[in-house]
Amino acid sequence: MKKFAFIVCGALAREVLAIIKKYQWEADVLGLPVLLHNEPDRIPPAIDRRIQSAKDEYERLIVVYGDCGTSGSLDRLLEEQGVQRVSGPHCYEMYADGTFEELMKEEPGTFFLTDYLVGSFDHLVLEGLGIDRNPHLRDEYFRNYRRVVYLAQLNDPRLRERAQWAADRLGLPLEIKQTGYGLLEKRLVELVEG
Repeated sequence: MKKFAFIVCGALAREVLAIIKKYQWEADVLGLPVLLHNEPDRIPPAIDRRIQSAKDEYERLIVVYGDCGTSGSLDRLLEEQGVQRVSGPHCYEMYADGTFEELMKEEPGTFFLTDYLVGSFDHLVLEGLGIDRNPHLRDEYFRNYRRVVYLAQLNDPRLRERAQWAADRLGLPLEIKQTGYGLLEKRLVELVEG
């Protein structure tokens, strides 16, 4: 039986792999599709299936998801299964490294980007919301937003340019906050080594 595995949201997989490498943990990453976020009620059953298929192979499973709109049903499932998850409501809060509430108080109409979302903006936002086919939907979906905040994990000029491109597509000003892995790294270290 292997020591442990992370059951990971696809939007966090690259970061989790980097953290595993940094700390030299012997762990596997079992990913789930990021598009589950479009229907949060599908997240707990998908995680449950992953737990069931992996529980006999690993001594310990750690779920790397926020609540992500499941209204507590993910936590109830994990409590029943005896599986821990990284704490937090969503990845934006984790990456913001303790400043998420401050950012929201400053401007409640904030649309957040991460490295993953910057790279997948066309597919997840423009195509996923139908804006590519119906451009008028942009103004409907984003009429209450006042800015885009890019929580950058990597210091990559190409991602910064792409974040600007995404903000321009939404017609909103961009702010960039270099966060690294923020609380995600700290919370994973606490779970694994604490």
